[in-house]
Amino acid sequence: MAAAVALMIALGALGLAMHTRFAPAPDPLAGEAFQEAMARGLEKLTLPSQAARAHEVIRPSVVLVEATREPRAAGPATRKRGAAAPEPRGDEGQGPGTQVGTGVVIVDKGVILTNLHVVEGASAIRVTFFDGTQGEARVIGTQPENDLAVLQALTIPDDLVAASLRSSADLAVGDLVVAVGFPFGIGPSTSAGVVSGLKREHAGNEGGQPIRNLIQFDAAANPGNSGGPLVNAEGEVVGVVTGILSPGRQRSFIGIAFAVPIETAASAAGVPPF
Repeated sequence: MAAAVALMIALGALGLAMHTRFAPAPDPLAGEAFQEAMARGLEKLTLPSQAARAHEVIRPSVVLVEATREPRAAGPATRKRGAAAPEPRGDEGQGPGTQVGTGVVIVDKGVILTNLHVVEGASAIRVTFFDGTQGEARVIGTQPENDLAVLQALTIPDDLVAASLRSSADLAVGDLVVAVGFPFGIGPSTSAGVVSGLKREHAGNEGGQPIRNLIQFDAAANPGNSGGPLVNAEGEVVGVVTGILSPGRQRSFIGIAFAVPIETAASAAGVPPF
């Protein structure tokens, strides 16, 4: 019996030795081949663009702003401001005497930044949030020299999301920026471009007191984008869209738009931006 066990052990050892001797050596390229296969697989994946990711981040904080003015309460034609939006008009699908603009939520209690020229002189202001919630808003602060207004929404969604803010000091010419808003009341609409310049000055298409230290960008902006957020690739707000350079009376976008840096805009609301 002991001899049989010894024979079986010996045969097992012999088989193991032969397998080790004749088995193919490990392929030194196997790891590299695996990595190349993984790389080819990743190339086939369709990943969201930077602009698409930025849109998804900021979208819950973007607000449609509708300001209604009675004909007798319209501001005097001689009042000019450093902004490029048209006078209140009724041909944008919102009814007579209603101007459309955009706002961005900076405090989740319903505090919204927008442009002063969007809401100035309005007899009523209505805001529409991401989830469709609508309600009235009132002006709680202004900064006329920078065409800024702060709104307090009187009705807000339960899960309202405030935008994340990022210092414009981190911006460089050529950086990706995305503008989200309601051009001509259509939206939310997103356009992407780059920072074209920093510390610009713009007095608006009708002249008036210039606004200084503006961000110039080339993402498409049109009437209705006013007051909307300009965000970086991470969806963080770096500015508030305030105007476009448009030599024609139609005030359509020709590739030059301006935004107030978020540091300035947040100070209008009396809140620390970062």
